[in-house]
Amino acid sequence: MELTVHHQVLATVFVIALILGAIVNKTNFCTMGAVSDWVNIGDTGRMRAWLLAIAVAMAGVAGLELAGAITLSGDTFPPYRTSSFAWMRYLLGGAMFGIGMTLASGCGSKTLTRIGGGNLKSLVVLAIAAVMSYLMVWTPFYEKLFHPWVAATTIDLATHGIASQDIGSLIAAAGGVAPSRALTAAVGAAIALALLVYVFRSAEFRASFDNILGGIAVGVAVIAGWYVTGGPLAQAWKEYADFASVMPSRVQVQSFTFISPMGDTLRYLMEPGNTALVNFGVVALAGMLCGAALYAGVTRSFRIEWFASAGDFANHVVGAVLMGVGGVLAMGCTFGQAITGQSTTALGSLLSFAAIVAGAAGTMKYQYWRLMQED
Repeated sequence: MELTVHHQVLATVFVIALILGAIVNKTNFCTMGAVSDWVNIGDTGRMRAWLLAIAVAMAGVAGLELAGAITLSGDTFPPYRTSSFAWMRYLLGGAMFGIGMTLASGCGSKTLTRIGGGNLKSLVVLAIAAVMSYLMVWTPFYEKLFHPWVAATTIDLATHGIASQDIGSLIAAAGGVAPSRALTAAVGAAIALALLVYVFRSAEFRASFDNILGGIAVGVAVIAGWYVTGGPLAQAWKEYADFASVMPSRVQVQSFTFISPMGDTLRYLMEPGNTALVNFGVVALAGMLCGAALYAGVTRSFRIEWFASAGDFANHVVGAVLMGVGGVLAMGCTFGQAITGQSTTALGSLLSFAAIVAGAAGTMKYQYWRLMQED
């Protein structure tokens, strides 16, 4: 029975990711492009689509938690609401990822959709980012190079009586009251409402079907991921005896993120006969690729693209390395931290989001300055 329900969970995740990949390809939902449009030409359309995705995901999680359908304050993957507030990890990892995605022409999800559309440059980025993610997650690489200073700069909120870094819990601690599910949900709903007001204040955005569709679809996908792994179906699955010993760590309570799954996918490809290595992330990555490829095939938009020059190749290689390392270090990418993580109202996710945007914007400004110097 464990296997049957386990397969149902993974099959559902694949279908969600398949649809998501097609919609992201169709709407050109792109977080790197959102920053680029904003920084370079002052267009906030795709940035508002990104914020819309955050708002939808945040509102959905607030509603599900208030209803008791899911609980995200326990052992989620990654542990967004952990009491270990690794502020330097969030900032440095986010900045590295922001720089990397700019050099590599797209974040993790965009890399997958570009591959589905025939972009071989993004295939190279995926391969390199996967290697770096694998090193960070499955070898002593992180422990030796990053863990000592991450541990030294981490604030243990539990020593201050704070069990979670979600904003509701922090407000409760500051006000001297006990944290509650209702307060956490209220904070999430309030932030979501504020974002929605800002997003739809723009008449130009309201007229953009693709931006609205992209934002809503991404937000709903994140909600669905949380519900599928943490809702009634998953809970029923976990109630069967000896689940932990039969299927250790294959599907935790989680939603969409795309950098650590690159390393997980590489790990599985190194042992393709070991189906126990097929987890949420591996299936989600495959679904995104297939969905983007399906859309490209149906619309006949499939185009082979290769590097324009040696410099272009070098930029993408460096970017892929930074994405793989930075994405794992920050515990998520523009999707994993800036949307999925933000849906939990975790303070660390907010720091990662800000660092990603700052890293990307700074890199774009520098690239523009270099271009002007060359001219």
